[in-house]
Amino acid sequence: MMFCLELLTIVLFLSWAYGQNLTNAQISVVSSCLASGASHSWEYGTRAEALLELNAPSYSVLSSSHVPPPPEVPSNLTAALNDVFSIARMVVSNRSISNGNIIGPQPLIQDASAADPASIGIAVILANWTGQGNIDDLDYAGAAQDQLDFLFTDVPKTSDGALSHRVDQVQLWSDFVYMVPPFLAYYGVVSNNKSLLVEAYTQISLYRKYLRDTHSNNLWKHVLLGSSDNDEGHWATGNAWAAAGMIRVLGTIQRSQYANQLKGQQKDLANWVREIHGGMYPLLNYNGLFRNYPDDDSTFYDASSTALLASTVYRLSLLWNTHTYLPLAEQCRKAISAPLGAQISVVTTPSKSTSTSSTPTTTSISPPPTSATSNMLHFTPDGWLTPVVNPYSYGSEGQNSPEGQAFVLEMQAAWRDWVADGAKGANGSYKRFSISVSLLWTIVVAHGVCTWLW
Repeated sequence: MMFCLELLTIVLFLSWAYGQNLTNAQISVVSSCLASGASHSWEYGTRAEALLELNAPSYSVLSSSHVPPPPEVPSNLTAALNDVFSIARMVVSNRSISNGNIIGPQPLIQDASAADPASIGIAVILANWTGQGNIDDLDYAGAAQDQLDFLFTDVPKTSDGALSHRVDQVQLWSDFVYMVPPFLAYYGVVSNNKSLLVEAYTQISLYRKYLRDTHSNNLWKHVLLGSSDNDEGHWATGNAWAAAGMIRVLGTIQRSQYANQLKGQQKDLANWVREIHGGMYPLLNYNGLFRNYPDDDSTFYDASSTALLASTVYRLSLLWNTHTYLPLAEQCRKAISAPLGAQISVVTTPSKSTSTSSTPTTTSISPPPTSATSNMLHFTPDGWLTPVVNPYSYGSEGQNSPEGQAFVLEMQAAWRDWVADGAKGANGSYKRFSISVSLLWTIVVAHGVCTWLW
């Protein structure tokens, strides 16, 4: 009977989940929470990237037709890009406060992480590229140059050249791939420096060499080397960070002046993203979420990593015509967009003494909505994604995660672009999915009937 209930839960969830989507009002609430919650270096950088993808896709490396984009901002994108430029403006104008008035190589924000401040670099480069310095008299070019020089002059590295994620010691974190290589690649395109694009690829290759666990279906370990705080577990967000960073570098190279010269690097990056997908998605739970450590069932569910990884599936479909994991990405996206009623659905089987039917009954209760997200399963009434890992303590469940909010926006933007491109790969995926659901339902009903008769 327990087997029947578990299978039935899967069927009901999957059938129901395919009808979900975030509304514009809900996306707005998610974005507002991100704006109010971002306060750390990587949160600023991740927010800037999410805003570009969602609101100004022609200025994102993942959606534009060419990198770098036009230097003159179109009037219809002024407001959208101002949100991104405000991040760059705040960071660059506050450098003298945060860095003690030092001159020369330095991160955009003083941080124990050598890598996280670089995530803001693309917004700073874009501000310089579009002439924002002529408006507010800030030296965006100098700030970006200082950040680049800091990485190669002040940051420790391994003997084979992998830059450390930490300032005080050589330590490699999977997060690094999202923070540094996209900045290096973007800087290389804007400055016509092919070697920086190659370096972005090389850093990813080195990190993969160290962190990929071939004994665990190519999942990435989280933290290696260093004197403390190692984490050889396969952290879900770390794997998603790595895949998303590779996607950004792939998109940057593909749309750059060096695309034809770096075809081999593009192929590797696409394969490495799919490699992570292949390790992660077999571990996806029936509810459409990964656990904080996907291969450890004792850890909590985490919607933030689920959203980010799903975004990379849509992006890989768009950039590389690879559609393998689209059905599972769709399951994740629809799960994250689900209504609250599904959370407290009670699936019961009829008593043999009162019914001869094998059809289950379902009860759902939802409170009256008071805000755009008050009736959602995976968002709080005030708009925060849940459940999420604590962004400041990766082994603990958190409450409010700014990075999680950004991941939702990135997932939504990726899905929107995929649909606008014709949802390639969807037809076969939906067909196979429908067949599998029908088959599973048949198994469940048959098992239920047999159990009742017995």
